[in-house]
Amino acid sequence: MNQSSISAVPRTSSYDVVIVGGAMLGSSVAWFLTDNPDFDGSVLVVEKDPTYEFTSTARTNSCIRQQFSAAINVRISQFGAEFVKNFRDYMGGDERVPEVMLRSFGYMYLADNKAFADVLCENQKIQASCGAGTKILTAEEIKAAYPFYNMDDIVIGSHNLIDEGYFDGNTLFDWWKRSAREKGVDYITNRVVAMTRNSAGSKVESVTLESGEVVACGTVVNASGPRAVLTSRMVGIEIPVEPRKRYTYIFAAEQPLDRDLPLTIDPTGVTMRTDGQFYLAGGPPDDDPAVDYDDFVEDHSIWETKIWPAIAHRVPQFEAIKLTNSWVGHYAFNTLDQNAILGPHNTVENFIFVNGFSGHGFQQSPAMGRGTSELLTYGEFRTLDLSPFGYDRIAENRPFLEKAII
Repeated sequence: MNQSSISAVPRTSSYDVVIVGGAMLGSSVAWFLTDNPDFDGSVLVVEKDPTYEFTSTARTNSCIRQQFSAAINVRISQFGAEFVKNFRDYMGGDERVPEVMLRSFGYMYLADNKAFADVLCENQKIQASCGAGTKILTAEEIKAAYPFYNMDDIVIGSHNLIDEGYFDGNTLFDWWKRSAREKGVDYITNRVVAMTRNSAGSKVESVTLESGEVVACGTVVNASGPRAVLTSRMVGIEIPVEPRKRYTYIFAAEQPLDRDLPLTIDPTGVTMRTDGQFYLAGGPPDDDPAVDYDDFVEDHSIWETKIWPAIAHRVPQFEAIKLTNSWVGHYAFNTLDQNAILGPHNTVENFIFVNGFSGHGFQQSPAMGRGTSELLTYGEFRTLDLSPFGYDRIAENRPFLEKAII
């Protein structure tokens, strides 16, 4: 997107839908609205930083998996994989749109105890019932397929080579923005600083921009990433979403592996995978508090004391490596259950959540954008029933159970 062409001022004083946040999820909602032939409303996307430099979108690892314990999460990712593999077709066959490759080297969950092994086996049954290609492998079977692993402390693994791995999510993001704008969505570089409700408090009537304009709205979509609660507080709503640091490291191996490294979830919680000619590793800090929204400072001891020891233990060839890059990103972390909050508030009926993805946002963005567009157009979900992610569970302090959280 040509940043210089993005105005700070809205084109009109009233929109049917105002989306607060223009990164991956906000742009997905915007694009799916424009792609829905039954939606004919006006859309404004308000994004404070058109470079997106510090968004979760810009600092993602861009992976997709079907290895979840809840069937709806499996189906969400299955649609995501279908969308990625057929991206140009979904974008109307536009020849400008590149083909997007999904590198299906799979996720490899490793269990070092019977309790977790039992969980992986239970999850595999659910995944298989949804048509996923997950297989439970013994340590010996994993060692035969991937000789570079140290399997001495592993009981079993869970692996799926079909539609699991890495994809170029930034291509989706870029084209969603571009196509949405070409189809009439207004993007502005600004910030929503206040919202006004009607006298009953049941609807948002307008949003106020940092530059002073007041914009009337039919619906507000909160797509503010880790800052989601700052947006919801403008209408007096608390949601359990906070920024949590996640560390990513890119490294080269002195002796590269002779085949792709699956996205491996080590029992320590450290993850690693092939990344082109390099490798990527990462994970949360052991002490994982909420952080300031602008805090992207790296704790370099995490690499030395947690990440490197774990990957060198699991893949002995990673004893001799060279770190080439690293960064910190923020999860929009839902402290209740690490799953999305999607759909309307229970009393402020035109305030819509697309929040709290806790690291699943890229892979879930096609299904969640499509579902939100259906909700805004028809008042209901029509493809996948995404109601389990509704706000009611937040109000009732009722977690959505998903055992496969990374």
